[in-house]
Amino acid sequence: MVQEMQNASVSAPGSTECGFIESFVRRYPVRILETLLCDRTTGRNIIWADNEYVGLGDGYMGDDEITVGRITEVNTDIIKPRIEKERERQALRTKSRAEVFTPSWLCNQMNNDLDERWFGRRDVFNVEVENGWKAAVDPVVFPVKKKGRGWHAYVEVPWLEITCGEAPFVCSRYDTVSGDVLPVDERIGFLDRKLRIVNEKTKTKKEWVRRALDALRASFGYEFQGDNLLIARINVFETFCEHYRNRWGTLPDTEALEKAAWIVSWNFWQMNGFTDAVPTNQMGAVVASTLGSFEEPAPKPAQLSLFDMLDGEFGGDPFEDDGVASEGESEITTPLCVIYDWKNNQPIEFAGLKGEVRSMTNERTNERTNERTLLCGNR
Repeated sequence: MVQEMQNASVSAPGSTECGFIESFVRRYPVRILETLLCDRTTGRNIIWADNEYVGLGDGYMGDDEITVGRITEVNTDIIKPRIEKERERQALRTKSRAEVFTPSWLCNQMNNDLDERWFGRRDVFNVEVENGWKAAVDPVVFPVKKKGRGWHAYVEVPWLEITCGEAPFVCSRYDTVSGDVLPVDERIGFLDRKLRIVNEKTKTKKEWVRRALDALRASFGYEFQGDNLLIARINVFETFCEHYRNRWGTLPDTEALEKAAWIVSWNFWQMNGFTDAVPTNQMGAVVASTLGSFEEPAPKPAQLSLFDMLDGEFGGDPFEDDGVASEGESEITTPLCVIYDWKNNQPIEFAGLKGEVRSMTNERTNERTNERTLLCGNR
């Protein structure tokens, strides 16, 4: 089940002589990588989140941002998929962060379980064999006369992989155990399945891109560690591109690439699953809502105005803190994570969705469909 990707190097384990990140930046404009590094909650970049890389010096502490310069050129081999990491590092991460990756065949089995609920039958996308699968060749047939079970609904129903790691439930670009690149037609992630339907149901490039972007908007995941999150984002973005190339023989145009990267940077976010907030190594940090305050606050005046001086003259010293303000300013906070509600075209806090998953699903789907929305992740 190994496929040689033609016409371009592939950012996947063992597929090229260059590193995972280097092969990516060779293929796409640097602004795509910059977008995939964005943290939409903080307005900055995602962070490392742990101290695995502190030996590299300044810029690699847990709360430091991951930047293009810190992971490219001489630093291009820093971020690697799990299969390429040294055995010692894998064991350390497994112990310290409970980082356990699910075999691809098991990801397929679990996705098949969910599809069985949708279609009312087994073996829709593939037939399971021992520790593997065989892809179905015939076009997918949807339930007849069953409201909310058409192909549009399937593409648009939201799926979420929790603690997603490198996103093996979302997209299966490579086998999580061997690292072998999987042929596009044999992939088993839930985004892969949505894009297969898009391939089968669309006739033009324009329609394909529109429906494929719908599939991206309906695919979600969160992860604690910054390196894993970046790999997941790249895998999801590359999945969009590889399915397009598999159908049309070329990469999407620049506009489609930028739209895809933008969606991925919103839908796959960095979060501490215990607090629903951006990870931090700051002791005593308080979780706080920042929804509606994404714009940077206006800078304070560099000099006092005449009215400031008069305020000091008549009952208030502008050079002296009142105590309360200084206490508030010294409080360390970390924001609740913000994602995007594409249906209502507005940012929302993920914490507010707990117990209200139905609000994110398409109106055409019924209560049974919501069982698909939350998917067990890698821990």
